[in-house]
Amino acid sequence: MATKKSIKILFIADIVGKPGRKAVKKILPGLKEEEGIDFIVANGENMTSGQGMTKDTMDELIEVGVDFFTTGNHIWRKPDFFPELGKKETPVIRPANYPEDSPGVGYKIVKTKIGKILIINLLGRVWINANVESPFTTIDDILKKTKGKYDISLVDFHAEVTSEKVAMGFYLDGRVNVVVGTHTHVPTADERVLPKGTAYVSDVGMTGTKESVLGVKTDIIVNLYTTGMPQKFSNETEGPLKFNSVLVELDKKGKVVTIKRIDKEI
Repeated sequence: MATKKSIKILFIADIVGKPGRKAVKKILPGLKEEEGIDFIVANGENMTSGQGMTKDTMDELIEVGVDFFTTGNHIWRKPDFFPELGKKETPVIRPANYPEDSPGVGYKIVKTKIGKILIINLLGRVWINANVESPFTTIDDILKKTKGKYDISLVDFHAEVTSEKVAMGFYLDGRVNVVVGTHTHVPTADERVLPKGTAYVSDVGMTGTKESVLGVKTDIIVNLYTTGMPQKFSNETEGPLKFNSVLVELDKKGKVVTIKRIDKEI
């Protein structure tokens, strides 16, 4: 474990397309130095053209400081990335509750200067059209398999419904260090340390174009709802950018001290 007084882990909200990557590249290096951040995780399922990941975009953000990527149901949008998911050294995981023979893995234990970090990705089942197992039984299995093999644990619960996310937070309270919610692209204001010591937030938000509908051009989504007709989605690339994240501080023994939002605009 680290010898300094505290450990700081940053989680960056869903990065959407080139604008999201631009925001990370402009903000992250300075933020890392300013806050003394030790390890950085980002949700990257939408960071290539707004859907999926590629090795090039992954490497682009590793270069500016992202250490690891979680994903979600959109990770399957770029089939060319599937072989990369299968590599042990690739710092990316997909939701663990997909079938076992899906490309990649749903959790990894990462060796870092602050100790071994168990990072787990889960997908919610309410209002998400995906053939996945219960995230609750899946996390039980993972924690059983990995018991005693890590120092710090973080879960990205990629889910639509806040009640499912809050339930997961309390289910894991005292069993993991951090539970962050992703997927909706809308930040919530409920970041807190739960009664048994787990840092929790229902949704970290989005990193991308501010004046958009979850990263998509506003007129496209307005037309979708006003006409009821299918629309071809296109990411908004113009206008100010926003960067949503949470910073979790732990003591040198791995006990959570605080969780706070760090939201910036450029």
